[in-house]
Amino acid sequence: MAKNTKKDQQDTVESIDNALTKSEQFIEQNQKSLTIIVAAILVIVAIYFGYKRFYIQPREKEARTQIFQAEFSFEKDSFKLALYGNENDLGFLDIADKYGMTKTGNLANYYAGVCFRQLGDYDKAIEYLKKFDAGDLLVTPVAYGAIGDCYVEQNKLDKGVDFYVKAAEYSDNNFTSPLFYKKAAGVYEELKDYSKAMELYEKIQKNYPKSNEARDMDKYIARVKTLMANS
Repeated sequence: MAKNTKKDQQDTVESIDNALTKSEQFIEQNQKSLTIIVAAILVIVAIYFGYKRFYIQPREKEARTQIFQAEFSFEKDSFKLALYGNENDLGFLDIADKYGMTKTGNLANYYAGVCFRQLGDYDKAIEYLKKFDAGDLLVTPVAYGAIGDCYVEQNKLDKGVDFYVKAAEYSDNNFTSPLFYKKAAGVYEELKDYSKAMELYEKIQKNYPKSNEARDMDKYIARVKTLMANS
């Protein structure tokens, strides 16, 4: 048994030596290619950080300055002015186009979508809201909910309810979740899908009891029970 163990150890050592030799041979044979690959990676990394520092960051700062007046107009419900700007100030559309690679340019897509929704141009609203990509736990569900509003206004109820549910489920919290579950339940009522409406109303009552939407859930549940009984 001892001899076999010793032989196994020798075989293992030889295998390791052979593997190392092959690796050394590979490196020697491909040294030039490996050097080029490593150099290329370093160049790509340098370009990326240089691009962020010397192009994106200055553009971000400029975009934040430009969006101030558009946001002011938006807060005053001057949606056309906020969208299109004037001879002195850029609107959200130009900011989204000119600074699209920045966070502020991305935010301008959201603002533009909401402006179009307020002006009744739901196709444009959906287009810009879908361009918006914040990844924020509160803003993103609000954007999804706004898309749902647009589809409902167009009487595309199936699409509208899908986005309401998407908005509710994006971030589980006591503000956006019950708000959009309630909107979704209302649409399910219009679609006469009372079981799904009931499911969402009961979810609000059970999972979000401290939310504003939960305060009068009893009457919504009672109404749906009546509708179910009469259907």
